[in-house]
Amino acid sequence: QVQLVQSGGGLVQAGGSLRISCAASGRTFSNRAMAWFRQAPGLEREFIVALNGIGGSSYSESVEGRFTISRDNAKKTVYLEMNNLKPEDTAVYYCAQSQLPYITTFTPPAQEFDSWGQGTQVTVSS
Repeated sequence: QVQLVQSGGGLVQAGGSLRISCAASGRTFSNRAMAWFRQAPGLEREFIVALNGIGGSSYSESVEGRFTISRDNAKKTVYLEMNNLKPEDTAVYYCAQSQLPYITTFTPPAQEFDSWGQGTQVTVSS
């Protein structure tokens, strides 16, 4: 089992930028797909972006062009760079790791991932 520890996030004004990190320990990292989800109050957990262990990525329409996922396999860390943030981006953000090296759909369900970070609050003020 892998442990995922998140850092970063916080409060930012609309139009600003933030970065969240997710450091993994335990099993192999480089050949696993990684993803970010978010959950706003009263809503279901929402997929926003994933990065395959073998290359390729998928972004939700709500963040495409503004958010960027990247990974550093040597550091076993995945990053989420968030630019041009909007108040509707306010949520708790979670990183997740799959048992597979790739996602199976363009918008994979949460059930596809078996390890999760602790969550990081991102608040965007208007």
